[in-house]
Amino acid sequence: MAKSRAFFESLGYQFNPQFSNDQGACLVLGENLFAMLLTEPFFATFTKKTIVNAHESVEALLCLSCDSREEVDGLVAQAAAAGGKPQEQAQDHGFMYSHGFEDLDGHKWELVHMSGQPG
Repeated sequence: MAKSRAFFESLGYQFNPQFSNDQGACLVLGENLFAMLLTEPFFATFTKKTIVNAHESVEALLCLSCDSREEVDGLVAQAAAAGGKPQEQAQDHGFMYSHGFEDLDGHKWELVHMSGQPG
């Protein structure tokens, strides 16, 4: 949990201490947008399904909007510097620019800047 918190804090994100402890941490992604980071044993108390190894399987793709292409590239660089794994290549579709990374646990985060309407 400490490594995951440090990883996201290095990207400039904060945690809500009211909903965080050594088993879970409330990652603040926006004014009304949060993600709960949970230790695997604690997460297992919420489901009877098998918890996948995100280094081997994809369970979800988490996508966040950015204000600019520079913010996208900057967050990917910060994630890599903090131990994350950048995705292969940025994608430029003209109206949409995206790139992403895997966090320390292998979860895929996509960062997108929308600059206009698709052709």
